[in-house]
Order: sequence, then structure tokens, then C-alpha cells
Amino acid sequence: METYLNSLLRVTNLTKRFVDGSTPVVDRASFSVNPHEILAILGPSGCGKTTTLRLIAGFERVDQGSIQLKGKTLGCPYTHIAPEKRGIGFVFQDYALFPHLNVLKNVMFGLRHLDRKTREKQAMDMLDLIGMKDYAHRFPHELSGGQQQRVALARALAPKPEIILLDEPFSNLDAVLRQSTRDEVRSILKKAGMSAILVTHDQEEALSIADRIAVMHEGQIVQVGTPEEVYYQPRTEFVANFLGKTNLFPASAAGLEASTQIGHLMLNRPATGDVVVSIRPEHLTLEKPFPGCAGTCGKVLTREFKGHDITYRIQLQNCHCLVHTDNRMPFVIGDEVIVKPLEPAVVLDDNHKKDSDPKNMS
Repeated sequence: METYLNSLLRVTNLTKRFVDGSTPVVDRASFSVNPHEILAILGPSGCGKTTTLRLIAGFERVDQGSIQLKGKTLGCPYTHIAPEKRGIGFVFQDYALFPHLNVLKNVMFGLRHLDRKTREKQAMDMLDLIGMKDYAHRFPHELSGGQQQRVALARALAPKPEIILLDEPFSNLDAVLRQSTRDEVRSILKKAGMSAILVTHDQEEALSIADRIAVMHEGQIVQVGTPEEVYYQPRTEFVANFLGKTNLFPASAAGLEASTQIGHLMLNRPATGDVVVSIRPEHLTLEKPFPGCAGTCGKVLTREFKGHDITYRIQLQNCHCLVHTDNRMPFVIGDEVIVKPLEPAVVLDDNHKKDSDPKNMS
């Protein structure tokens, strides 16, 4: 359950429609950000996450609900504090650096209320923090994408805001640069002691950079937790499917045990009757069958070698499943195998979908 104790930013029942009477783009979203915490809002394109960020920044007006920073209401149906007066920094998806200004002047831009000497010192301190002091007099077109990203972050940090908002900050970078840049950005935010909200559709990005993740679906926040919690203890089919590969099965539960089409499974919490359970491919393993062995028999349909492990698609009697194993005991297509669980299956909350077929996400 989301808690607001000691939170820096509090978002409560936030709702936004762009057309009266239409389906909300943001629908009663509630979450908080703690001091020095990085929160990722993770969801597919069009789920409302960027609109949520724009509401917090003050670029859009709130229809229902409220946004509070350090106990002060920034936005609600009757209050709208201007973006420049909110004490919030914003890093845009395209960085929005001024091409005619050098790096130092870009970072100084948000410090116009200070005298020039103070502005220059604060800007140079920020460039030192991001490791780009030697680039102060270069122009944006002379920088790599990752360097431009760091300058945009320094510009947002320079006025010393209470919190930083980052809208899909790594989407314009190639895969190799994206990974190194997100590591650098996390390090910079932590060194600065800054709280941040990062919006992304990239599951790996959210899992690697965030202290907590708020998963968003169709305008609603459906789960908030640590990366480990949302990955290993998903509450709904959407969360289980969206954060990596999983196997979903209908099950008949009795307490902490359940009968499924892949055999008998232990459960992560007590349940009764018909439910849907999720079990990650890495929480299943394969063995060679032998006379009298326990487990569910299957046949290898496909295999995908990934160096450190192998992903198998296994045909069972009435369904199939995915299994990740190490490569110490490789199987080939057509091999008979025994599928065994290594961890309890997770009981999902949206168990109105009991008539769904067993499936996995690839």
C-alpha cells in the first residue's frame, strides 16, 4: 500500500481529461516521492505517464485530485501555481538545449535571478558534478547525445529545485550509450541528494535506475513498489506481463497450494478457489526424466541460447511454458523433459479472468 509518511511530493487522486466527459488520460492516480528518492513511472505509450509529469510540473491544469510539495498545494481544481514558481526542475525528452549558447551559458540560463558571478559559480559547480567542467565553452552540437543529456540535467539541477522531473530522458540514445548514460544520471542524482521522477516505457531502464516504480496502465497507477517487489510480486496480469517474461496459468487454490496445468505449485500467499497465478521463467527448471520421477512431463519446442543461460519453450499436455535455465545441462529441440518449480507462484489480484487460456509473454 502506498504510504505518504515523510513524503516530499504527494499526488492524490490525480485526474485529467482533455475533453469534457471523455475517458480520463490520468485517472485517480496516487503516489508519493520521498526525499532523495528516484521514482520511475513505468507504462506503455499512451498510458498517461507524460501527462502526469506535465501536471506535476504545472504545464497542465488539474481537473480532480491534488499535487502537494512539502505540504504546499501546487495544483488542484481551485489552485494552480505557475511552473516557474513550483521549485521543480524538468528535463525534456529532446533536452531542449539552446544551440546558440555554450554549455556554461545553457546551465546558467535558469539562474537569471542571481548576479553573474554567483550564476557562473553555481553553473560551474554543476558542470563539475556531472564531470563536464572542461566542456564549459563548447556548444551543444559539439557534444554527444549522452553529454547533451548530462548538460540538460545540470541545467535543471542548477537552480537547486526540490525535485527533478525527467521525461523519457534516454529514448534518443542508442542502446550502448543509453545504459552508460542512465548509470551516470543515477549517480549524479544521488551525489546531488536530489529527488526525481523519471517517466519511461522501458522496463529495464526503470528496474535499473529507480528506487521505487509506479506502474501505470490506462491512466491508473496499478502498483507501486521497489523494483524487486513489482517484478517478483506483481499484483495484476498487466504488471506481470509488462515487466519481463512470465507464465500465467489458471489454478485451483487451497491455502498455500494450487493445482495447475504444470502440476502442483506452492503459492506466495493463501488463496481459495479459482485463481490466476504467475511464475517467472527463471523460477522453473528442467530435468531429464527418469522412472518414478516427480514433476510435469513436457517436450522442448524451441531453445534460445543467450550465453549465460538458455530460454526454452516447453510443450506440456494442454499448454506451453517458458523456462530460463543455465547452460550446464543443455537440451535440444524434441527432448523430453521434466518441468519443476523453484519458487512459489504469485497469486494475481485480477482473477476475474479465470477463463483465460494459460499463456506466457515472449
